[in-house]
Amino acid sequence: MATFGILPNMILYLTRHYGMEAATATNVILRWSAATNFTPIIGAFLADSYFGRYATIAFGSVLGLLGMLLFWLTAMIPNLSPCDQFTMSCNSPTTSQLAFLYSSLCLIAIGAGGVRASSLPFGIDQLDKEKDAGIIEGYFNWTYALATAAVLIGTTILAYIQENFGWIVGFGLPVVFMFISMVSFFLASSLYVKVEPKGNVISECARVVVASYRNRNLELPSSNVLNDGMYYCDKDSEMLMPSDKFRFLNKACLIKHQEQDLTQDRRLKNQWSLSTIDQVEAFKAIIKIIPIWTTGMIMSINLSQGTFNILEASTMNRHITSNFEIPAASMSTFMVLSVVIWIVLYDCVIIPSTSKLRRSPTRLRVKQKMGIGLLAICLSTASLAIAEGKRRKLAIDEGFQEFPEGVVNMSVMWLLPRQILDGFAEAFNGIGQNEFYICELPQSMASIASSFSALGMSCGNILASFILSVVDNVTKGEGKESWVSSNINKGHLDYYYWLLFVLMLANFFGFVYFSKVYGPCKREENEGQEEGN
Repeated sequence: MATFGILPNMILYLTRHYGMEAATATNVILRWSAATNFTPIIGAFLADSYFGRYATIAFGSVLGLLGMLLFWLTAMIPNLSPCDQFTMSCNSPTTSQLAFLYSSLCLIAIGAGGVRASSLPFGIDQLDKEKDAGIIEGYFNWTYALATAAVLIGTTILAYIQENFGWIVGFGLPVVFMFISMVSFFLASSLYVKVEPKGNVISECARVVVASYRNRNLELPSSNVLNDGMYYCDKDSEMLMPSDKFRFLNKACLIKHQEQDLTQDRRLKNQWSLSTIDQVEAFKAIIKIIPIWTTGMIMSINLSQGTFNILEASTMNRHITSNFEIPAASMSTFMVLSVVIWIVLYDCVIIPSTSKLRRSPTRLRVKQKMGIGLLAICLSTASLAIAEGKRRKLAIDEGFQEFPEGVVNMSVMWLLPRQILDGFAEAFNGIGQNEFYICELPQSMASIASSFSALGMSCGNILASFILSVVDNVTKGEGKESWVSSNINKGHLDYYYWLLFVLMLANFFGFVYFSKVYGPCKREENEGQEEGN
């Protein structure tokens, strides 16, 4: 609630309170969002390898609160801003002013890395390990729904307060929320199940690469031959043979000479010359999910366009009644609300009804949910391009070409299909991604697995920033107005959205191909074996 409470109006804060151009402010937000989504992968590595999930969440909560506090001070202390809020005049921000602003955003990003990396797997640690597929999926769905509800409050009530009561009050409340979050987490410390970390996951993957290279000249035995001591595995391992996929990596766990590689009690003499079967299979699992992960990354490019949507909404008729006007930044509320509605409908209506009709437990497979979400994103981008084309034409017809803040005679509800479809896509693809990564990767990598989606969003934000910069530079040459101009009535955001539509459509077909190549997920294989038995 605290983090997302400062995000909706960030574009307005940077352009009006710091005097930034729209494209510059958008790039700052995209890079901050990228950092906020990238730090969880670092936090996940530290949690799984060294500190554990509890300590990582605790550290992230403290830094997140400090970052929120510093960001609040940029609105409270006049010398930290280049704009005079009484005369509405702005100078260029000084190096110290930008340094203070960026420091606060960095602390928030680092704090988010600690909290987001471990929250989901920390919750799984509290559950009974004897859980079926329905319990796992239900946990993912309702965790996502409750987090989304918190975001809904942050993007509605806080956005409204910021727009009507000012930045000091609007940014002060997230500080209070973050403080409550931190205190409530620490108060329950004695009740938590705290799982100890099991070693350096990244180092284990690196040892697999090095060992497979060192053993590259060894001949692999036939895949039909049972492991009679040829492959090295832990004593308590359930995996006795490596899989045939990426078979060249199996050389990393192939024993050359018992006397040279192992001690008498079968311990490794040199960890960089031989790996266990479990370590090899964990590394294979990471490689296998990368193509499907890239499709989630590309999908997040569309979800990164919220700043332009705010600029568009601010120039449209936002009156619901004669006395109430929707804040431009609160249009994302409909997307968040859509996520919650689709999750509730899926878990409480669609699945029970379908299972009753078929007289057996019925659920969508995880890759089916991801594919449905990617297709919805294509439709979302197309609807946005159509709405923007109509809005721009009306703005020009009504004489607002040189006045980008003029309000056109067009309802903001034209942007509603995009919000609903984005919510639908998140409810299926967003949850599906987390479920896919956590279930496909080993349990010892649960924090890292839960951060793969955030890492994809981080890379997607960077890619979105790159695409935005390229489009801006290419389309504004020789006296022409950029497609993504600060004056959205002279620019061509509709062309920009159609370009993204082509990218989203190609991404969907790429997912269909990668999904087919990937084969069945682990849970699907287990269910098939149970049916066979």
